Amino acid sequence: MRTPVAAGNWKMNLTPDAAEALARAVHDAAPGLPGVEIVLCPPAVYLASVARVVSNGPVALGGQNLYWEAEGAFTGEISGHMLRWVGCRYCIVGHSERRHVLKETDDEVNRKVRAAQRHSLVPIFCVGETRQHRESGQMEEVITTQVRRGLDGFAPRASGDLVIAYEPVWAIGTGLTATPQQADTVHRLVRGLIRQLWGDALAAGIRILYGGSVKPDNIEGLVAQPDIDGVLVGGASLKAEAFLAIARGCRLRSCS
Repeated sequence: MRTPVAAGNWKMNLTPDAAEALARAVHDAAPGLPGVEIVLCPPAVYLASVARVVSNGPVALGGQNLYWEAEGAFTGEISGHMLRWVGCRYCIVGHSERRHVLKETDDEVNRKVRAAQRHSLVPIFCVGETRQHRESGQMEEVITTQVRRGLDGFAPRASGDLVIAYEPVWAIGTGLTATPQQADTVHRLVRGLIRQLWGDALAAGIRILYGGSVKPDNIEGLVAQPDIDGVLVGGASLKAEAFLAIARGCRLRSCS
């Protein structure tokens, strides 16, 4: 059984005090949630303070982005080395907002995935189609291209070296949610692509998360699907009660 993941992407939100308070609430509750891995991904300026709260505990820390160079004249960027130094284990790469708002290309995402691995970070590698792609029948082509280009040259040694997140772009911040069956169909597609790349063992072990308007009232149906191994949560991760309810819902998968 793949250990489910509840990852909170705080995006560009919260004040310093609110970030610490949220991290502490999750940290304090996490020991009562065995069987689920909890990851918090705060804005970069809060990484150090959140790291102090969750250090030596069951909650993992993640960055929201990284640059592919280790250091240099890259104003405004943050390197994998810096993320590791501050205590990160994970880093989100290729989030839909990075792709569609900030225009990151598959090539740039790929360079970041490989940079994460060089710095011993586990990339949470995001893929997903727009509403136009889905309605025009291009979903499979888009997902396949993103997976193959994004993971080109990446060579995991174990299934824990990579987490994938499927984000239907049309369901992020819109209140819409892919049905559990729609989401699982894409998850099966992604797992099949991983099987083609690296074989059965890695395909069976790599965790694939769903991200798209995840809430406490839809988590149970999502994690009941055989290929959904947890969630990447946006807005609902900003409230401890909601995020912890989602994490408890993820435990249903590990207990099933």
